[in-house]
Amino acid sequence: MRLTSLADYAVVMMAAAARHPPGARLSATLLAEETRLPLPTAQKLTGRLAAAGLLETARGTGGGFRLARQAGEISLADIVEAVEGPIVMTTCVDTERHECALEGCCQVRPHMNVVNGAVRGALAGLSLSSLAQTAEVKA
Repeated sequence: MRLTSLADYAVVMMAAAARHPPGARLSATLLAEETRLPLPTAQKLTGRLAAAGLLETARGTGGGFRLARQAGEISLADIVEAVEGPIVMTTCVDTERHECALEGCCQVRPHMNVVNGAVRGALAGLSLSSLAQTAEVKA
């Protein structure tokens, strides 16, 4: 499984936001500069993250956005799902889609919900606060 660039950028941007004091009003411009993301990408991500309830936005003077919850209450799974949708390893667990030629005879399919749950659980176990910690640079 590989995250898309957009999901990766969302994690980078949310980690940068979490490094600011709690409740601080931020802007896409500020985070684009801090993370070196293109401004249009930061703006697009701000909208998706706000729609998912991870950011609160305000317009006008003193506007901008801030984390909707404490960084310790936001998981890597929350961020990835805000950009990518539900975390699934294969399409066969999606009852709405029937794209696999082996669907009728697959012996692994009944186990894929367990696999998906394990992957989501691993991502849910990583909090934004842990991702926001600056790593020590070794010389």
